[in-house]
Amino acid sequence: MDPAEQLSRHFEANRQRLTALAHRILGNRSDAEDAVQDAWVRLSRPGATDLAAVANLDGWLTTAVSRTCLNKLRARAARPEALTDPTGPGLHLRSDQAPSLEDQTLLGEQVSLALHIVLESLTPPERLAFVLHDSFGMPFSEIAGVLGKSTEATRKLAGRARQRVHAVDPAEIETNPASQRSVVNAFFAASRDGDLDTLLALLHPEITFHADGGATKPAATATIRGPENVTLRAATFAIPNATFEPITVNGGAAVIVYANQQPVAIMAFVITSGQIAHIYSLLDQSRIEQLINSLR
Repeated sequence: MDPAEQLSRHFEANRQRLTALAHRILGNRSDAEDAVQDAWVRLSRPGATDLAAVANLDGWLTTAVSRTCLNKLRARAARPEALTDPTGPGLHLRSDQAPSLEDQTLLGEQVSLALHIVLESLTPPERLAFVLHDSFGMPFSEIAGVLGKSTEATRKLAGRARQRVHAVDPAEIETNPASQRSVVNAFFAASRDGDLDTLLALLHPEITFHADGGATKPAATATIRGPENVTLRAATFAIPNATFEPITVNGGAAVIVYANQQPVAIMAFVITSGQIAHIYSLLDQSRIEQLINSLR
């Protein structure tokens, strides 16, 4: 078989696996598909690949796609608008009411939301090292080759990422709607009153706050870690004359924030042991409008 045809067939046979890999790294289906296609374009150029020199073709393809994903993560970190499909995590909105049977199955969605927030807070090398090793079992020695770092440095990157990802035990996530809402209401009351001591007490020691500006407000995209830093950011929640519509997002307490009767944010909370462990704040106006329309 012609080498070019052999490579093409092998790549297509692995496209689904490679796309799943890229999706886990990038957290975004559109970017994942682009990364896989970009890798294929480079690999398929005449003279770009010597199959005779490749001992493990599957591993070689994994490395090629991983490097493409790393480049995309770095571009995204430098320019938030580089995210081509800025829809963020999957969000399921419901009116704030007694939980249905469906709501009670959404703990997994809360865990997924928490994981998304934490992954967005990692540096590109940390994220790649963690996903490739912990989710796909790639040896640190191979990941080191992708990152251009030593095996030990790569191991430390994954370790730091793992510590942040596992800072909150999914088994500790609060599932009682009334308890969740009580904590969220206290958070906004303390923000409004400038009560920093109460705010600090409400925030988990490993809290992560992720603001998602999406396509309409890319400059607003940011991740903040730690109670003190999030407390400083909380002052911005005290918008004059703001109103809050309580809803649930992925089975957890959330609010739609209105200013001058216009929706300006959707904020979702992950509560654990009476404290806020994660906050996701969607600021992308077009996405907000889509989600609110789905709620009505």
